[in-house]
Amino acid sequence: MNEAGNRPIAAALAMVVAMAVIGFVDTFIGKIAETVGLWQFHAMRSAMMAPLLILMPLLGLGALRPRRWGRVLARSAVLSTSMMLYFGALGLMPVAQALAGMFTSPIFVLLINVAVMGQRIGIWRVGAVFLGFLGILFVLQPGTDGFGPVMLMPVAAGFFYAVSALATRSWCAGESAVSLLAVNMAMLGGIGLGVSVVLSGIGGESAGFLLRGWTWAFDAALGWIALQAVCSLAAVFLIIRAYQMDIPTNVAVFEYAVMGFGPVFAWLLWGQALGGWQVAGNVLIVVAGLVIALRSGEGRA
Repeated sequence: MNEAGNRPIAAALAMVVAMAVIGFVDTFIGKIAETVGLWQFHAMRSAMMAPLLILMPLLGLGALRPRRWGRVLARSAVLSTSMMLYFGALGLMPVAQALAGMFTSPIFVLLINVAVMGQRIGIWRVGAVFLGFLGILFVLQPGTDGFGPVMLMPVAAGFFYAVSALATRSWCAGESAVSLLAVNMAMLGGIGLGVSVVLSGIGGESAGFLLRGWTWAFDAALGWIALQAVCSLAAVFLIIRAYQMDIPTNVAVFEYAVMGFGPVFAWLLWGQALGGWQVAGNVLIVVAGLVIALRSGEGRA
């Protein structure tokens, strides 16, 4: 631990392990999307996580009850929005493409700091913002037949994830990782259950992934959702701890490990591949994020 109370090595290790787990388990969302809708997925996953969340305090991993409910709920609302958008995208596009949009978050962290906190940035980070924006264009490919509003979902997820990353440290620095995780999963589960029931009431049982209501024919997806519940719980716990152990700009560097893990697992398990422009876009987004994180970490322009 350094003199500021941060633990950069432990934070880095926690984040890399979390990204490996996420890169693996998120490749199965496509299988879940074949039979279960987005909202039911979140409801069932949260329900499966509940016993594990109750057990975690008994194992000494942290308190279940938040200290400041208002701040924790506000953070959970932002993060839940991000997760709904991200998982919705995962069910509709290749894993690497969804990850590219999601991990524009360091770019948004920088822009939020400039716009809201009045932070001054120099030519390196200005250039990184433009580089990241170019990468987004390469991945989304506006003007082509494959482009549509759904392609913007992971980018929007990246924006809300950036807000939640800042909130984890600034709003919830003294909170237990277990309490942050529990409130977030409870909110995701409650929203998922409510929306899926409403969609069922208006005849959405046979709709696509985003608009499908509750279905009882979920046998084929049950095992995949259980795998998601266990792995996601472990990964999100590690992410929260990482952001609590070091400043967000330092931790964000190691989040980019998922840009390697995700595509590799998607290719090995499902044969997913990206085109040349999308690969180039992913590389530009990663480079932009790394430049922003490394320049920000030393307080440089």
